[in-house]
Amino acid sequence: MERQVLLVDTYSLFFRAYHALPEMNTASGEPTSAVYGFCAALLKELKDYAPAQLAFAVDAPQKTFRHERFASYKGTRDATPSPLVAQFGRLRQLLAAFGVPVYQVPGVEADDVLATLAAQLASVDGAVPAGAGHQVLVLSGDRDLLQVARADVRILFLGARGQKPSIYDIARVHERFLVRPEQLPSWVALVGDASDNLPGVPGVGPRTASKWVREFGGIRELLAHMSQVRPARLQAPLLAHSEQLLLNEELATLRADVPLGDGPWAAPLGHDAFDRLRALFIELEFKSLRARLDELERASLGS
Repeated sequence: MERQVLLVDTYSLFFRAYHALPEMNTASGEPTSAVYGFCAALLKELKDYAPAQLAFAVDAPQKTFRHERFASYKGTRDATPSPLVAQFGRLRQLLAAFGVPVYQVPGVEADDVLATLAAQLASVDGAVPAGAGHQVLVLSGDRDLLQVARADVRILFLGARGQKPSIYDIARVHERFLVRPEQLPSWVALVGDASDNLPGVPGVGPRTASKWVREFGGIRELLAHMSQVRPARLQAPLLAHSEQLLLNEELATLRADVPLGDGPWAAPLGHDAFDRLRALFIELEFKSLRARLDELERASLGS
């Protein structure tokens, strides 16, 4: 597609690549499995979807505004394995080699950056921002990003290990969660999110949460009409968790107003990018990926 842009949730892809592959090392003993898996997956999506432009979003090392609002946010996540930590330097080299924008904004998550980029690049609710109007494809395994699905924004969702990525558009999100994409933060507020350490309401399952979100809208509207909530036995736990519910909804809502400058927000791959990537693949002993890179270059640049 001529104006399609691929936005990459970098750490989501990088971490999944590490957990999906067995240990890999260069002849000198440098671990490379995560970098290899990241490259292999990205080259495949670049070949399959042939985006005209590309950009990466990376989580900043500092805590975000969500940690300030909720100290236990993501508090249950395990420490990053040392073999993966050892590959972050190579990941930075790899991103630089692509020669396209790489965003890392302190105080927010990569998801917020991606939501902002999607809003900037796509036509949103029929209004096209200046210089935009692209078809946006967001590559991520983070369910939070499904809320950004719009007419011109789709999510290429990385499934569990062994599963192929799947496309989520508005219809697919509704089919799975029975709510609209922009209503997902309210749905998450009710059922909770173990990966982000957001507690749900006891006794409230996905179907009930979907029903209430469709009926009442957001959490404030739900709490304001408590006497109408059915089954009535869940009114008490909802009231008991009302403050957490409002906080959950706030934390689950991605920002679309992260300051990113005036752009360009994404860029095409040039000949020099392929040269840099090829040199890095040689250094990392990625023999099989070099052939894929050559194929992608021929398809992308007509060389």
